[in-house]
Amino acid sequence: MNLSCIIIDDEPNAVNLLEMLVQQSTQWQLKAKCYNALEALTFLKTNKVDFIFLDINMPQLTGMELAGLLPSQTKIVFTTAYSEYAAESYAYQTIDYLLKPITLKRFLAAQQKIEAYFGKTEAVAHKTDTADEGYFFVKSGKVLRRILLDEILYFEGEKEYVRLVTGQEQLLIYRRLKDIEEQLSAPFVRVHNSYIVNTKQLVKIQDNHIYIADKHIPVSEKFKDGFMAIINKRIF
Repeated sequence: MNLSCIIIDDEPNAVNLLEMLVQQSTQWQLKAKCYNALEALTFLKTNKVDFIFLDINMPQLTGMELAGLLPSQTKIVFTTAYSEYAAESYAYQTIDYLLKPITLKRFLAAQQKIEAYFGKTEAVAHKTDTADEGYFFVKSGKVLRRILLDEILYFEGEKEYVRLVTGQEQLLIYRRLKDIEEQLSAPFVRVHNSYIVNTKQLVKIQDNHIYIADKHIPVSEKFKDGFMAIINKRIF
């Protein structure tokens, strides 16, 4: 994942180690190395980054004091030799808390956590955009087909493909059902390992089955509680 970051630490050896880990283990862009808080503040006034590696024990301004001066949305990975600040660190937008000396194993765990955080944020933003616009495009051969969300009856997973079914047609999409699920929000809900349904299109629910048009779709135990929580809000 392409992310940008800076390192803020007054210890050159710690900076060099973290720089090496970033360069050798990630695709991140290291935009700057700052050796004190004031230098970092100056850089951040005119440059944007996705997150910062921030040491806590520094002269002039500590990492905690600097964190309090940064915009509230600034994402932070704290780096320190002291564990006692861990609880306090989560008063900020903290993604992780790395104890020095930072090992490769611990850094790789932090990398997964950081990329999972930003991946989830992007997915939520994409999902919101799709839901607000009310449509998306589906590639069918060499053609991009515009599909209205309200017209979709359900999605059915078929190994590496997903079958999109409307009242008029069926389209095969070369994607996993999980990927489709991550781009959708209400009124779509997962009801089975193989099915996502449009609750606006439900005709009836009976014996753990959903009836949509002429299709009977099973509701599995894994997804039943979440599905019924949505349905129960609309029972008179």
